[in-house]
Amino acid sequence: MRGVSLPTHEYSRVAEMYVQSFGVPPDARDPTHLSGARNLTMSTRAYTRVVLRLRAQAEREASDAAALKALGAAPPPVPSKKRIASNGYASSRSSPSRTSSRAPSPNSSSHSNGHQSGSGHAQQARPSAPGTAFRSPLFRVKRAPLLRVFVPSPDGDWLSDKSVLECEAELKRAGVLALLRIGDVVWDIAVGDEGNIGRLVWDGSYLIDLDYKYSAVGDLPQYLPTLAFPPSYFHRVIRTGPASTNPIVHVDISPWGQEIAANLQLLQDRVRTETPQGNIHNVVRWVHRSSFVVRAPPKHPRASMNGGRNGRPPSPARIPIPESAGLFVDPGWYGTIVVETEGTNEALADLQDRCPGAFPPRAGGPPTVALKEAKDQKKVFKILREKSRPGEIWIRAVGPKERLF
Repeated sequence: MRGVSLPTHEYSRVAEMYVQSFGVPPDARDPTHLSGARNLTMSTRAYTRVVLRLRAQAEREASDAAALKALGAAPPPVPSKKRIASNGYASSRSSPSRTSSRAPSPNSSSHSNGHQSGSGHAQQARPSAPGTAFRSPLFRVKRAPLLRVFVPSPDGDWLSDKSVLECEAELKRAGVLALLRIGDVVWDIAVGDEGNIGRLVWDGSYLIDLDYKYSAVGDLPQYLPTLAFPPSYFHRVIRTGPASTNPIVHVDISPWGQEIAANLQLLQDRVRTETPQGNIHNVVRWVHRSSFVVRAPPKHPRASMNGGRNGRPPSPARIPIPESAGLFVDPGWYGTIVVETEGTNEALADLQDRCPGAFPPRAGGPPTVALKEAKDQKKVFKILREKSRPGEIWIRAVGPKERLF
């Protein structure tokens, strides 16, 4: 119970006292510091095992529900979500939904008008998949798990290589290395709870740091292809900075270059900006906007006729991600992807470079061979959360001028 009842700041307080005790002679050290650190170490190991057990349970329930749906059986009833009123009794009344201002869909209307749409984010942020009864505050379906380790760092907030290796050793001592997956987030809770301090990502073999090129808070590293995870997979697990709530993603749009070139438009867009005095103004700007569709691969007729093994539906065909270690595009990306960039000639040239061979060659001679770092730069985008909705994801190209270093 300590893992869910103890405040997170208490971990860093105990870790700080434990690290400070290193400067005291062994005979004069307070034994409660060592015992407290050991207790929290065991607590985080148990917490991590519980979270991974909840993930396995949630995925099994979702798989069983999908099998029942494929066989034509009705899924088990989902208990209604109740909220606790101020008098302590449960209430089944739902709170009024808030309408969010989004840009219109390029499929149904022009890019340049600004009507409001329904609250699709509320549907996307449900605690679990439809048809399942799984509910837990520690894990949500189609979200990255936030695992914990307790490794006091003598070097402060920034984990050294030795501390990162110790975090990997803690996962091994907890007996969960075989259960980790690419994209799992591991948090060294001993270093604090500010921003993304102490948060590492498992790449399949090692724990790697976040990328701080475009944000002081940290973003997902470029070694993880974003298309392999649902669009909201790391939402609130990898935090965003106060200046922007749009996370950095790494997407290679070159396979859809021809479609992007055919749908490219130069449009006027209205945005709401706030002055330092607090006044809000509507500003008109020019943007280059295009879209492409990530289509689900067709089902194999033989597999659909024979069905799956053990009464389960057959595994659907998947889209492989180029230059990845056997990863595939997550179905959460199936649908329309709207690509947006500034309305300048430089931004247009940058978009054309992201889709080699799709646009006519520009004046100035043949294109130069780009280095690997330049190619990785062409994959950097931001997800526009305020415009995105299920089945339609908006991304904006991020240029080299937005790099912090």
